[in-house]
Amino acid sequence: MKRLFILIMSLTLLSILLIGCGKSKSTADQVEEKVPVEITTIQLGDVIQSINYNGDIKAEFEVKVFSKIPDRIEKFFVDEGSVVKKGDPIAQITATTIEQAVRQAQAGLEAAQAQEANLKVEFDRAQRLNSENAISKQQFDATKTQYEAVKAQLEQAKAGLTSIKSQLKDATVSAPISGIIGNRYLETGDMANPAMPLVTIVQMSRVKITFNATEEDLGKLAVGQKANITVKSYPGRLFEGKVTKISPVLDPFTRMAEIEVMIENSSGVLKPGMYAQVDVIIGIIKNTMVVPRFSAIESTTMENLNGSDQVVKNYYVFVVDNGRAIQKKLDVFYVNHKSLAVRAGIQIGDKLVITGQNNLRDSMAVTIAKEEGNAL
Repeated sequence: MKRLFILIMSLTLLSILLIGCGKSKSTADQVEEKVPVEITTIQLGDVIQSINYNGDIKAEFEVKVFSKIPDRIEKFFVDEGSVVKKGDPIAQITATTIEQAVRQAQAGLEAAQAQEANLKVEFDRAQRLNSENAISKQQFDATKTQYEAVKAQLEQAKAGLTSIKSQLKDATVSAPISGIIGNRYLETGDMANPAMPLVTIVQMSRVKITFNATEEDLGKLAVGQKANITVKSYPGRLFEGKVTKISPVLDPFTRMAEIEVMIENSSGVLKPGMYAQVDVIIGIIKNTMVVPRFSAIESTTMENLNGSDQVVKNYYVFVVDNGRAIQKKLDVFYVNHKSLAVRAGIQIGDKLVITGQNNLRDSMAVTIAKEEGNAL
């Protein structure tokens, strides 16, 4: 009897434990996990309309400097990055042959000057005797002709010396403009070649970006339009420029035209060769619902429109309502790399999820980790 009682009590206790465990597990299953998100409030704003192109930064002016003398480089006075003024020496070229020619020309000039001086004395005497009818006309004309020939030889010697001195001057290669040495292509001891530049000189108080615009975009562009420039070397920093030139000719093969955007660069931080993205501002959409592009989930689908299959890009966002994330499909009418201009699908005042949206599904419970005043 006692054993039966103990067995019944053991079974009863086991049943109670099992029932308790079942209730605990059921309660745990009913606790829904909440996904932490960050939100901002949908409001009206402005969206900049722009055309986007990429290009390399170039100096506003770039001049190649050549040596006129094909000889060995004795010395460079500059290196890459050196600041020069117009007329400053760039390099010294060996000019032994020219120096010798200068000495010969100088000696030839001195000989011509001496000969001219001697004949001038004779000519002056002949003029005096001729005025006194003391010599024949034939003698006078011969003396005059000889003197004039010597004078011509003297002028020729002077011109030759001037020319050879000019060549000697070219042995010192000078800067044709003020600026900064961009590239130095040769070293001391190399042979200078009139067909190959020694250096380039660039002026970078302003720099430019050139790119080719499509025929479709060309009608939207105009000289004077502002442009925002982002440079790979300076992420997060924005530079401002303006369209300064639009090619009047459309390339018949590419159907594109060259566009030039100029940027002030007084600080000198922008260097030729840097990679840049140019956003030329062509308009502003005012007082529209604005959604940060990074908060939207983009989906590309194939849809039948007007009887033909077309690729359509759809944009979805999540808004928080009563502690849950509600997925919304946006009616977007303009997109740039930063913002979406939205016609419908959301309302002003909606709480837009801007962080954590990729972890959400429609109607999931969320908890607000942070609320931004304005995400744009």
